[in-house]
Amino acid sequence: MRRLVITVYFFMTLLGAYSQNSPIPKSPDASVKIAKQFFDQHATYREAAIKHRRFKHQDIVPLLEKLKQNPLFQVQVAGKSVEGRDIYLVKAGTGPKKIMLWSQMHGDEPTATMALFDIFNYLQGSDATDSVRQEILKNNTLYFIPMLNPDGAEKYKRRNDLDIDLNRDALRLQSPEARLLKSLRDSIKPEFGFNLHDQSRYYTVGSTEKPATISFLAPAYDYKQSVNEVRERAMKTIVGLNESVQQFIPGQVAKYSDEHEPRAFGDNIQKWGTSLILIESGGFPGDPEKQYIRQINFAAILSALQIIGEEGYTHYEVKDYFRIPQNQRNLYDLVLKDVRYKQKGRDTLLDIGINRNEATNNSPLGYYSRSSVEEIGDMRVFYGYEEVNGEGLTLVPGKVYETPLAGLEALTPERVQELLAAGYTTVRLQKMPDNSVNPMYIPLNVVSTVGRVNHELGLGRGANFTLKTSDGQVKYAIVNGYLYDLSKTKPDLLHGLVL
Repeated sequence: MRRLVITVYFFMTLLGAYSQNSPIPKSPDASVKIAKQFFDQHATYREAAIKHRRFKHQDIVPLLEKLKQNPLFQVQVAGKSVEGRDIYLVKAGTGPKKIMLWSQMHGDEPTATMALFDIFNYLQGSDATDSVRQEILKNNTLYFIPMLNPDGAEKYKRRNDLDIDLNRDALRLQSPEARLLKSLRDSIKPEFGFNLHDQSRYYTVGSTEKPATISFLAPAYDYKQSVNEVRERAMKTIVGLNESVQQFIPGQVAKYSDEHEPRAFGDNIQKWGTSLILIESGGFPGDPEKQYIRQINFAAILSALQIIGEEGYTHYEVKDYFRIPQNQRNLYDLVLKDVRYKQKGRDTLLDIGINRNEATNNSPLGYYSRSSVEEIGDMRVFYGYEEVNGEGLTLVPGKVYETPLAGLEALTPERVQELLAAGYTTVRLQKMPDNSVNPMYIPLNVVSTVGRVNHELGLGRGANFTLKTSDGQVKYAIVNGYLYDLSKTKPDLLHGLVL
């Protein structure tokens, strides 16, 4: 009996010591529920100063300087970009697990940067998740590098001002931004790292029609794609994140390719001993400014910090990482299926894939869309964010209304619908709009009185067509890649664009 009492006492002593010195991992179900709480709280902490994804370095500097006033954060200028812009390091938390997160090493990939500023607001807030917030700060020491490539962000381009891809400069280190990231990794020696990116909105989850809204990756540190303890931790954490994120975007989570890239930071940081998790933000229907995906990033990153701090990744198995479908490029913005096209004496059955590409300008959004026909032929293995069943319809190139209109004021909704119904997708204007007018909201293509236009179907050309029924009625109009359903009493006429 005495031996039993001693044994029980010894066991309870060990348990008490464990509970004092090591966190007890929460169950997977608990982590999913916590992620939902984060997601639901996002509106409270969404940084109001960042409203769209083409913000610049000058927009975030005041926010970072303001953080210095809160003793919860340590904010410093850690280095400078090629053009001399400050690159900041934000530190929070006092825990034993060091986690380093960096965003926007590609200047045109800003979604996670938006989410990081929302997270800064969350960490200094108070709500029903206070206990989880305190656990994150108690278990972890967090190091954030928001906007690693401010020069690229200024021009909304992938590369830095030397036209070097920072994510391919991990070994040669010719860019000051790359040298800074390597130096911080080496000095901080984080147990976990988060490489936060955006990917093309045209990726799908495997061969399905669903967009890969979020893709994860535990990068391989060698060509064999070996799995050691470091990479295994990242894989298991991703399994937990997948479970948490699925509730917001069911079936829309994928895995980025595990193929080893010897020049990349993710692959090398994994090799250098930091468990590296790549998060790629793709596309989501009706979310061109990625504000819903921003909310998902907010919940996912906070969930990751909670899982790591509580060592919740130990609940998961590596085999489930490999069950996450790999992303594939199977999506287009608009797909027209089974349309007839009559040309050169031939009547051809076609599918047509159309994308809308961004071109930078000085309009309020900072860009406009320029459509392009990217595929013609049998597209049965591809999908569109929007799809048109063109069975029984004939594609006819859009016409140009040759009588010049005075200006945009002539394009009333009634006049626009009348022109579209008559097969026109472009009008000439005597007075072209200036940069104060956002081209995203001009409901037809507009050109000057001498502008040249060719709306014939062809690869790489703009998408300006009508789809007509057998009796010659226009059922659909496609204006610069945007679809108008004229069978509706009041079609949405917000998306016509300048050529």
